[in-house]
Amino acid sequence: MATIYYTATSLDGFLATKENDLSWLDALPQPNTDTYGPFIANVGALCMGAATYEFLLAHVAKGNPWPYQQPTWVFTHRNLPTPAGADIRFVSGEVAPVHALMVVAAAGKDVWVCGGGELVGQFLDRGLLDELVITVAAQTIGAGKPLLPRMARLRLVSAKMLGAGFAELRFVPRRNS
Repeated sequence: MATIYYTATSLDGFLATKENDLSWLDALPQPNTDTYGPFIANVGALCMGAATYEFLLAHVAKGNPWPYQQPTWVFTHRNLPTPAGADIRFVSGEVAPVHALMVVAAAGKDVWVCGGGELVGQFLDRGLLDELVITVAAQTIGAGKPLLPRMARLRLVSAKMLGAGFAELRFVPRRNS
């Protein structure tokens, strides 16, 4: 069991445009290796911030199903709708007590900190993040929502080419000793 930040980013370090648009990813050739399928199969619980949740809600509003079977914690201070059949748990405040609940719900599987960058930073700051799996797209977008809006000490543990448009980088946090 691990707590993992698994995401895609532009080469210049942005998750999405300033308007939370991810369509820039669709313009790239798709990776020739599926890393998401094996990853999500071992996820028992996940969390995200409100902006990520609202992005997913927009897809649900277009007739798509909620994409996760796992219990999902959404960090927000607002009242947001819940898609039919989705196991959504709205929370606010410190990440450590919520992480403890997620670990129990994951029942031995991984916990996915889905995004955004500030939420991930809070998990990292509290020593709760075990690994970062970052798929870097061969494209810049110039500005937007940063991958991780703070200084972080990481150690690269692997790098893999996923076709002409992407590379997967795996990092672990460097713990202060």
